[in-house]
This record gives sequence, structure tokens and C-alpha cells, in this order.
Amino acid sequence: MPEKTASFDLVIVGAGLVGALVALLLARQQPQLRIAVIEAADRLTDFDASGFDPRVVALTQTSVSALETLGIWSKLQTQRVCAYREMDVWDAEGTGRIHFDAQASQQKQLGFIVENSLLVMHLQQAMSYAPNVVLMLGAKVKNFTPPKMTAEETFSHTQLTLETEQVISGQLVLAADGANSQMRRLAQMATREWDYGHSAIVTTIKTEKPHGFTARQRFMSDGPLAFLPLQQAAKAEQDEFQCSIVWSIETEKAQQLMALSDDAFCAQLTRRSEACLGQVLSIDQRFCIPLRQRHALAYFVPGLVLLGDAAHTIHPLAGQGVNIGIKDALALTDELRRALQRGLPIAHMATLRRYQRARKAENLMMMLGMEGFKQLFASDSILLRWLRNEGVRQVDRQSLLKNALVNKVLGG
Repeated sequence: MPEKTASFDLVIVGAGLVGALVALLLARQQPQLRIAVIEAADRLTDFDASGFDPRVVALTQTSVSALETLGIWSKLQTQRVCAYREMDVWDAEGTGRIHFDAQASQQKQLGFIVENSLLVMHLQQAMSYAPNVVLMLGAKVKNFTPPKMTAEETFSHTQLTLETEQVISGQLVLAADGANSQMRRLAQMATREWDYGHSAIVTTIKTEKPHGFTARQRFMSDGPLAFLPLQQAAKAEQDEFQCSIVWSIETEKAQQLMALSDDAFCAQLTRRSEACLGQVLSIDQRFCIPLRQRHALAYFVPGLVLLGDAAHTIHPLAGQGVNIGIKDALALTDELRRALQRGLPIAHMATLRRYQRARKAENLMMMLGMEGFKQLFASDSILLRWLRNEGVRQVDRQSLLKNALVNKVLGG
């Protein structure tokens, strides 16, 4: 642990996926910067290859490209990554169905399913090896002292006081400490948020039929159910029988499902998925996560900037939460690079404003789109049911439109 008072150029709070990624990007791109990473957990993330992590991420090509530049992607591929080549989406309350195929879009795959702990482990390891990064594990921030502004819209150092009373200061603090961000709370940054009234059940299942490297999602009036394909061995070509599920459902029903025995839950899952992969034969431990929409009204205050879940959380129905967090990290590192090239301090207000402009509008549009999609499929209106089913059928018939959707949403 550094001395009682330690000064850095950048301080990153949170070493999860987005925090570790932005630390690694900056450490590689700007080796002259002294970076501190403060992480509340007392050890780095482990990956247990004996079973599947119940939390997975669906990565777009933009996210994969970022990992490739850092040398992380090749390491993931030697362990466990599942490319999915097709996607089926259908409405439980009608006949609307849409099918996406990578080959029709002239792509090798639509995206990749990666276990969260595997990705975070490799990012954290690479970050911890960077010579200009000081990693502080088991460290919790208890106080935030904002900087004082100078006439040139730059600041004195921002100060963070840890629970150990150690003071860490930096020109700029990056808050990547998750949806319940302590830094956002300490800085009194307002959010617009509401409870979805849904919870997400996540687990790994084994099915009677192979998944065919196809992601499946069924929209029901009480919430969507997604089957995401998994792969046992790296680069295995044969079909596999494990899927990660994300079942977003009204919270009361989620609690009832969590109370079922494994056999009864498998039976419910088989029925609610329309046995799309035959019988659900077995499940791993189930986890239930409350869902809440949250968006910071501003992404920065003097000396502090939010990114990832600290700035926004989104409904998991499109699987875009991680990808928009990665795009936050890419946008912020790009703006900091630009500031340094222009000889500006990294905490200059113009830099923080450009980052907010680059990300806030896009994130808000994605969040509003997902909320509208959720409300559309939750409606019991006969007219709306007919319209959405007819709309889905029409989109499925338009190959150019489907390809555009693939390139926009799945391509990042």
C-alpha cells in the first residue's frame, strides 16, 4: 500500500469489467500517466473452468475489436468463447418471428458469448502487470473532496479519503464502481431512475437438443426469456447442449420460480420456452437480480467522471449493457488522448463535456428504445399485439432492413 497521502494523474474507482478495461487502455496508450485503481474486493477475480459462470456477456464486434488491440481476445479464445451465428426472436402472443443469420449479413458470426468472470480475470491480470498502474485491493472510498477551479477551467487535484484514512489524489477520478456507485453518491450526482418491477433469473441449463450456435429470445407479456449458447471447449465445432438463460419476469413471479425445486423449474422453463430445445434436463444454481433503470443526469462534475453502470443501467433484454459500457471506456480514453495531444489538462471541462456529448445521447436513445420495446411486448391490447406481430413479420421479410439491424445493434 502506498504512503498515507499519494498523488496520481488518474484515479479509477472500480476494477470490474469497465474499470479494468479503461485502466488497461489508458496504461497502454498513455504510459506517462500515473494511474491508481481502487477496488473494494480484496482479491482479483478468479475463473472456475469446471463449470459455467452464470453471468455471461454478449459482445459485439466493436467490443471484440477493443479486446483484440489489447491482446485479451486471443487469450479468451484459447479458453471458452462461444460465437453465435444465428438468432431467433419470437412473440409468445402471436405468430411474429424474426430470424437473423450471420451468413445472410456476410459475417462469420453475429456476436460472442463470454463468461463474465473469464473476461474480467484477463482484464484485471493485464491491468495489474502495467508498470504505471498501482492497484489497491480491499480499499473503499469514504469521502470525496472536489477540486478547486482555476481561471482556465482546470482544477487542483481531486481527493479521495479511504476508510483507512489514506488520502489518494488525482487530476481526474473515473468512477466505474457499478450501478450502486459510491462515487456517484458521494459526489451528489443526481439520477433519473425507476424500478422495472422485474427481476432477472440467471443460470446455466442443459437441454435435450443442441443449441446450434443460435441465440433465442421469446417475448412474453410478463417478460422476455433468452437462451444464450455456450461452448464446452475452445474452438469445438460440434453443437453443444449448455445455454445461459436470462429470464426477466415480474418480481413476484420470479420469487415463485426461485422457490421451485430444480425439476419443477426445468419443467416451467421447458413450457415457457415452447420446448425450443426440447426438454430442459438440468440447471445450475439460480440467481435472481432485481432490475432497475438508472441514468445519471450528468456524466461528470469537476474532477470526476462516470462511466459504465455508474452512469447508466439498462434492461437486459437486448444484452447491450456491457457493450455500451465498453463504448464509454473507448470514448473517454479517446477524449483524454485528444486533450493530452493538445496540451490540455486531462480534467479540463472541455474534455469532460466532449465525452458526455459523445456518449449520453446514444446511451439515452438505447435506454428509451429498450423501455419502449419492453412496454410494447408487455401490452395486452389486441390491436398492439397484431401490430407488433405484423411488424416483426414484415421486418423478417426485408433482408436489407434485417442486415441494417444486425450491423447497428449486434455490430456495435
